[in-house]
Amino acid sequence: MKKIIFLLAMLCLPALVSAQGFPNRPVRIVVPYGTGGGSDILARQLALKLGEMWGQAVTVENRAGASGNLGTEVVVKSPADGYTLVMQNTTMTVNPAIMARMTFDVIKDLTPIVLVGYTPITIVAHPSAKINSIKDLTEAAKANPGKFAYGSCGNGTPQNFAVELYQVVAGVSLIHAPYKGCAPGLIDVVGGQVPLAVLSSNMVAPYLKSGRLKGLAITSREPYGPTPEVPTMEALGYKDFDFGNWYGLMGPAGMPRAVVEKIQADALKVMAQPDVLANMSSAGVEKFSGTAAQMAEQIKLDVARYARLAKQANIKPE
Repeated sequence: MKKIIFLLAMLCLPALVSAQGFPNRPVRIVVPYGTGGGSDILARQLALKLGEMWGQAVTVENRAGASGNLGTEVVVKSPADGYTLVMQNTTMTVNPAIMARMTFDVIKDLTPIVLVGYTPITIVAHPSAKINSIKDLTEAAKANPGKFAYGSCGNGTPQNFAVELYQVVAGVSLIHAPYKGCAPGLIDVVGGQVPLAVLSSNMVAPYLKSGRLKGLAITSREPYGPTPEVPTMEALGYKDFDFGNWYGLMGPAGMPRAVVEKIQADALKVMAQPDVLANMSSAGVEKFSGTAAQMAEQIKLDVARYARLAKQANIKPE
């Protein structure tokens, strides 16, 4: 019996040692999207503060491509020791519903660590479109089916799904103009190249305040702090509209529990610091804290939800 207990203790020793000494060398946070977005902003904020806290370099590496899958796959294939992490967002949970081939399982092949932020989505119109509300859009779209185009951050993004569900519920038909990211979509709707767009709320807020864009609706359940005058879809009578981007830190599957708990605890300390909260607020990212267990549950719920919505909106995997 003593021999069995000894063997079990030896098996657990590597995980215990790695947890107690973590981190004793540089840590890398992969951002599987471009620079300047919510994932990038939060990753760099965490990297700076965690590096100070740990006394180790924490670097950020942008590896965009394949709707976040390219950079995430790098992390999936890395050692599960906590030294290579990924800052993911809701898009990760959409991909299985819209991609015919996934090289990894978003639930089984990653370890959720901590939720750190959230940005809702806003449907906007260029003033020249003469659309001032969702009611206006619905009436105009019904009178002119297939006339109005809307830009989004890309095929199968939460932004795309929000408008696809609106079309199903409202019984209208819009033309989708997908962009490779939110930034080019924002440029075109501000310039009037597309009359409508559905984009991350933090990106459009300055243009709503200046009057260069009109806010039609927020697709989250709660109003957005910087633009409280824009109504939510639920307030307008559209139920089950809760689309937005959560941001969270993850690692490869099989990370030692103690390492996960340390990163989680330290990240939550960072995200509670007044200067970090101020930086998030200025970037339009709202605080959205959650433990590893809460993040795991959020991912499971979102994967199932987007699979259901893809079927409802007849969005086929590509």
